[in-house]
Amino acid sequence: QVQLVESGGGLAQAGGSLRLSCAASGRTFSRYIMAWFRQAPGKEREFVAAISQNDFIIRYTDSVKGRFTISRDNAKNTVDLQMNSLKPEDTADYYCAAVGRWGSISLDHRDYDYWGQGTQVTVSS
Repeated sequence: QVQLVESGGGLAQAGGSLRLSCAASGRTFSRYIMAWFRQAPGKEREFVAAISQNDFIIRYTDSVKGRFTISRDNAKNTVDLQMNSLKPEDTADYYCAAVGRWGSISLDHRDYDYWGQGTQVTVSS
């Protein structure tokens, strides 16, 4: 089992940057696919980015490609999301998620077993 705690959310202006971090407990972090999802008020939870156990596979939703970068440090049990060129439509609660399986990365939040409590990101225009 793994416990996830996000940090780094806050308020940014359009065009600005924020860096989210997710710290995981446990000694098996390297066995998990890690992902970031987001959920805006009144909307469904949306896939943002994910990274495989060994960094070989990284996926992004189209709306953040070229602006967001996901990375992980298996020695520190962390996964980060660097968000640049922020837009008001990036405003949402951002969640860190994990699933302990190998293979392709799922974009469906229902396939992830562990979740953090979320961190709020607000981008003003």
